[in-house]
Formats: sequence, structure tokens, C-alpha cells
Amino acid sequence: MAVAEWTGSRVDWRAELEVLKDHVAPAFVRGETRQAAGAFLDGLLSSAERKTGWMLAEQAGMDRPYRIQSLLGRSSWSADALRDRVRDYVARALGDAAGVLVIDETGFLKKGRHSVGVARQYSGTAGRVENCQVGVFAAYASRWGHALIDRQIYLPRDWADDAARRAGASVPPEVAFATKPTLARTMIARALDAGLPCAWVLADALYGSDYQLRRLLEDRGQPYVLAVRSNQSVRFLDGWMPVQTDPAAVAAAMADEDWHTLSAGEGTKGPRLYRWARAPLRWHAEEGFERWLLIRKSRHDPDAMAYTFAYAPQGTSLAELAGAAGLRWTIEQAFQRAKDDLGLDHCEARSWHGWHRHMTLVMAAAAYLAKLSAHQLRSAFGKEDKTSPTAAAA
Repeated sequence: MAVAEWTGSRVDWRAELEVLKDHVAPAFVRGETRQAAGAFLDGLLSSAERKTGWMLAEQAGMDRPYRIQSLLGRSSWSADALRDRVRDYVARALGDAAGVLVIDETGFLKKGRHSVGVARQYSGTAGRVENCQVGVFAAYASRWGHALIDRQIYLPRDWADDAARRAGASVPPEVAFATKPTLARTMIARALDAGLPCAWVLADALYGSDYQLRRLLEDRGQPYVLAVRSNQSVRFLDGWMPVQTDPAAVAAAMADEDWHTLSAGEGTKGPRLYRWARAPLRWHAEEGFERWLLIRKSRHDPDAMAYTFAYAPQGTSLAELAGAAGLRWTIEQAFQRAKDDLGLDHCEARSWHGWHRHMTLVMAAAAYLAKLSAHQLRSAFGKEDKTSPTAAAA
């Protein structure tokens, strides 16, 4: 195999970009809107430092940013229709029976109070309470790569109950206050209903602590590895005796031989090695499934632990659970690339529709880059770039 093949030098990126544009074109009603969307995607993928209306218009050779700004505001098209086409594009590019669906939120720092959803709230991006917007996202990851496939802005209750602010940001009347786990449940159901091949659903403790989310997945027979807090209530049967405890207490009772050093995947400095243990949670599970409390401990700081609830097919190994848990970081990588390279956090639109349009267009650009990387990986491993039967069904 020539070096140019496995490094991706021969990939016709221009042709693949046209494939993406053709795939998403039906989401845009008018030809003028499709052209503006194509110019927007070109600008997102360009070297422009800021992906603002003026900068993207300049990149496209336009004298004024009207068409770019209109794409996010006045134009008539559905960001949700585009979202669905982006998800299908990702499924074809990355779809794999061992793929995972990952849920997380990210913050967007803002000045003022008029942009939709902006409030003083905790931002994981900043690591503190800031004036910001928060969006809940879903990402898909497989051995071929990862990409964002869904998004919705979190509307704080103060916003949801304020008719004047809602009107000013054009929040649709059917949109009511919803917690972040509620938004996540909707996204998960939407992805699974679309036939996205998914071995595990992954999320942090904000979502893992939500009983309704876990129940949704169990009712669908969908395995998950969901983080929980150290004080999460844990109930199980010891023989015929009911026991109530918490993850921290279970971890403290583990014997030395219960811990095993396993990798949580590759990091920037090689395998991310941790000590892992698990304890069975003996309460009802559907036939063919079992429940585990999975515990991860730092090899260097034994007090640094993380806990997850796992709903797994019977016979699932500890290594499989550890590997799945370690894939949660893929959505962080997706956020970083979308923000650093594609302007996910450069949205100037203040309205509900403008925010979702900007985010979805950036998701489309990121999906394109993910597909190029997947093609390179398949070439390197000698696998033809064909859509898997499961992904095609999506």
C-alpha cells in the first residue's frame, strides 16, 4: 500500500464535500437558500478565524452578509430536517454494530441577556457559573470516528415562563420547560428510532442519575453505561434480604483481588490505564440482561473514583464495560473540534431558530470531516468504504 493511500492524500475532498451538499440539499426549500447553505459550509471549513456572518460572507466573495445572516434568520427551512439528514450521513459514514451514542452538554459564554436561553448558570466549559447558553448534544462514535448528531438548547425555567423573552427570541409556543435529562431522553429515542446501530448509550452522572432515562433504555432492551454520583442510592437483594447502600460504600468494601488494571482507550500519552472493579446489582432485569455497578479508580490516587450503572447483555466482560465507559470522552473531542475549527461557539444569532440552524450547519461540516477521516482509516485497515447493512437501514 502506498503512503498516499493510508495518509489520505488521494482523497478527493472537493468531491466528497459536494456529496455532503447534495445529501443535505432537500432540507432547504429554495435554490437560493441551498446556495447560501453551501457557502456557509464552505466558510465553516475555511481558515477564517471567526465564523461570523461578515467573515463567512467575505470568504464566499459576497459584498454584504445579508444572505448568510438570512440563512440563520429570515429564510424558511427546517433545522430539524437538516439534523435528520446529518444523522443519516453520519450513520452511513461511521455506522457500526459496536458504535455508541453519547450524551453531554456544553456551554457558550455570552454577554447580555437577549440571546435565547442565556442566563447565569453552570457551564462545564468554563467550570463555573457564567452568563451563558447551554446546549444538550448527542454524538455517535465507532471505531471509524465520532461526530455530533443532535442538539437542543436548554431553556431555563425563567426563560420558559417569560412570555416577553420568549417572543423576543422567537421560541416556538409548543416548547415548554424541560430538564436536560428530558432533552436527552428525546434525543436518544430519536436516534434509536432512526435505526442508528448502537451497542451502548453513555452519559455522565447528570443523565445517569435520571431513573426515567435508564428506564427508557431498559424498556427498549438497549445496553447502557451511565455515570452516577458517589451517593446515588443503590438497592439490591443479598439472598432474601434487601440492602440499601451507595457506590462509595460498595467500592470501600472491595477486596484487592476485585480490582483489575484495564485501559479506558487511547489518550494523548498512550493507553488511559485505570483500576476497575464491578459488583452485581441483583434486582430485576429483563431476560438476557444483567446489572452492574462499575467502579473506576485512579492508579495514582486511590481516592479518585468514578461510578457507573451498567445494564449489559449477560456474559459481558469487565473489559467490555471498561472500554465502553472510556468512550464517553469522544463527545468532548467532538465539541473541541467543532469549537476550535468550525465555529460552534461563534453563533451570532439570538433567536431559537438561529441557534439551532447554526449548530446544525456546524454539525454537518463536522460530519464531513469525520467521513474523510473514516475513509482514511478504512483505507489504512484495508476495508472497503462500504455502508454497513445496519447503517443502510437507518
